Amino acid sequence: MRKAPRQPIGEGPPDVAALPAAHNPATGSPQPAAPDPMTHQQLAQALLQAVRAQDFGSTPDAMRGGAAVEHHPSIDLAVAAFPARGAPVWANVLFSREFPRGIVAGIDSHGGPVTDVQFLADQRDEKLDSFLWFPGADWSGRDWKPLFGSGPHRFVAPYPASLLKMMVAVGVAMAVDQGLAAWPVEAMEKMITVSDNDATTEMVALLHRLRMIEALHQRLMNCGLPTLQLRGTQPDGGWGNGAGAGVGMIHMTAWDSARLMWLLDAQAPQPPWLQASLPLVSAASRARLRRWLDGQTLNEILSSHSLVGVPGWVAGLPTSVHFAHKTGATQNYASDAGIVQAVAPARRHYVVAMLSNLGMRYAPHERCATTWKMPALGAAIDAALAPWLEGSAR
Repeated sequence: MRKAPRQPIGEGPPDVAALPAAHNPATGSPQPAAPDPMTHQQLAQALLQAVRAQDFGSTPDAMRGGAAVEHHPSIDLAVAAFPARGAPVWANVLFSREFPRGIVAGIDSHGGPVTDVQFLADQRDEKLDSFLWFPGADWSGRDWKPLFGSGPHRFVAPYPASLLKMMVAVGVAMAVDQGLAAWPVEAMEKMITVSDNDATTEMVALLHRLRMIEALHQRLMNCGLPTLQLRGTQPDGGWGNGAGAGVGMIHMTAWDSARLMWLLDAQAPQPPWLQASLPLVSAASRARLRRWLDGQTLNEILSSHSLVGVPGWVAGLPTSVHFAHKTGATQNYASDAGIVQAVAPARRHYVVAMLSNLGMRYAPHERCATTWKMPALGAAIDAALAPWLEGSAR
């Protein structure tokens, strides 16, 4: 596949506010001109700038007594935007201790898998600890397990935490589509909207009983999502570290997670990397999953309105958009992925996915799932996209 051209990391998108005004013939007064169509390269630069602006390298770490992190955190961020006029625009940027200023992942002109990054599997030690993210962890000389891809950059993919429940949900939807089961409505709703772990165990056990685990992997692969892997789960529903799954076995990356959400978004354009005849799940199942995503109650990572009143509160994705999403958080990891649609009369529409090693140990308050820098990042992403996407509707 042809690689998408890479852009200089130091260049940014044009200042939308500085674009010339257009004349409104009805009123005789000037009105802001619609910006030129956004390019993949401009979106990538906007995402790089949004992450850099949060200064994640200064994040306080509870395991260092509140001192700043020892190394720049690993952040995998992807967005696909859907202008009202024009083709979808996408980008994936990654940050780690090895490239703290960030890199732009290569994605081909059809929006297929990342082409120039070697993703490596996360690791845990014999105590089942996610030791790679502890202070003093030495990454040199480690025995790394390849996850997907090749290229000049390597990236250790952080464990997706409860974002993995979206893969489980897709597997259950596949089983329903095939007539193997009726919808386990209560368990599914609890798994997605409040991230209930017991409900997840029940759904993983169901997938094993119906022999759907490998079918799920094959469907995800056929849909061009090679890093979405639910490995090591057990027939009794075990999916955590102690069951032999969890960290190092269950994988997701931001670009594949964003495209998973794209496939679950009935209002998004046809995914260009797929044939129209290859749906992820049926239209009815997609609608059912979307309703549960709409009911998500854990707005604590890229969005933060469930945390209003917590000391130091920072606004995330604004209330002028609806965020149908799934979060994940443990002590060492935080993730969030979903579909963003503006509340009328605004028109912006995009999918976003973020995975990181910035879990609850970086939270400033017991009610928080991660650092306040994460909702600030959500707000920065939306602020960068709004002028282009709202302008494209004019």
